[in-house]
Amino acid sequence: MFNSPSQIAELAIEAGVKKAKMSVPNILILSFFAGAFIAFGFMLDIKVTTGTPAEWGGFTSFLGAAVFPIGLVLTLLAGGELLTGNFMTVPMAWFARKISFGALLRNWILVLIGNFIGSIFVAYVFGDLAQIANAGPVADKVAAVATAKDSLHFGVAFASAIGCNWLVCLGVWLNFGAKDFAGKILGIWFPIMTFVAIGFQHVVANMYIVPQAIFNGAETWGHYFPNLISVLLGNIVGGAIFVGLAYFIVYKKDIEASQDAQVKKSA
Repeated sequence: MFNSPSQIAELAIEAGVKKAKMSVPNILILSFFAGAFIAFGFMLDIKVTTGTPAEWGGFTSFLGAAVFPIGLVLTLLAGGELLTGNFMTVPMAWFARKISFGALLRNWILVLIGNFIGSIFVAYVFGDLAQIANAGPVADKVAAVATAKDSLHFGVAFASAIGCNWLVCLGVWLNFGAKDFAGKILGIWFPIMTFVAIGFQHVVANMYIVPQAIFNGAETWGHYFPNLISVLLGNIVGGAIFVGLAYFIVYKKDIEASQDAQVKKSA
């Protein structure tokens, strides 16, 4: 059993309302977790793809992409507030006139802060202090990945980020569609694996890999921030427009009819 797309749209709006009304401490705690979870997924990706034989070619990228989704699985099923997912759910609540634009911005800003802290916590404590990603071939891989991201022109990073969050938010969308634990994991896994294998840009994932390279001495904060802005904006477009607004327009009448039926039933 699964929810229909119109039912998913209703659930996404309800989730957006709850996220927008969440207390500041809860938002910061859960967004810290989400930032850390995505960082764990990227750290696992780097670890399993470092040192693979050159003849494996594209299979190495596929292998990393296959393990990366653990970050979003933990976020959605264990509990977390992820900026990229909120770029879809919270705007849908705003489109439905359930929250104010100020509440939307409040959520995004607080979640961005929490995600960033969680990401750099993993990079510094586990990647650097625990020496998991600060030396040898792993550090070389971190530097190569981070430098490639920071070297993207603004327009390239922006366009890539749109594709990324289109897929990420479809993973969140499918999670709402499934009614059991296994179904949710499968719904999340494949869109996330796809965006990673393609090489699209995810703002929270980059919050781990680039600071990890910075702590390793291979990158600088000044080089990173242009990438942060371009990917952030692209992720907003991918989530809020290509998923949130598009599906809201398609299922608006179904949502309104369902809500009217609920009002009449409770009257």
